[in-house]
Amino acid sequence: MNGNKLVIDTNIALYLLDGDEILKEYLEDKVFYLSSITELELLGFKGIIETEEIAIEFFLEECSIVDMNRGIKDITIALRRNYKLKLPDAIIAATAIFLGIPLISADGHFDEIEDLVFIKYQP
Repeated sequence: MNGNKLVIDTNIALYLLDGDEILKEYLEDKVFYLSSITELELLGFKGIIETEEIAIEFFLEECSIVDMNRGIKDITIALRRNYKLKLPDAIIAATAIFLGIPLISADGHFDEIEDLVFIKYQP
């Protein structure tokens, strides 16, 4: 496992876009991976304005977006069967497990997942 790679949850992306300096410093020199679900959540927000969309698009260009594949689907199914997770959260966690890299999120419920290396961010 490479220590400079992270899957970032949607809330972490939002904190970064809002200018969270502590998080920005912590994530400096890291390589970001996003589930395609996070991309959809960021761009699909109702009421998004043009300047926000531009900022999100710029941010997304700096990340590696991971699309669903058979492996992520299989892990997602197992996570949904074994844990009380919403589908988007299960897909995001499955992406991190599939890639073998940690997930950073402000959502503590990821901590329950045995096969997931989880970093909890507390803003």
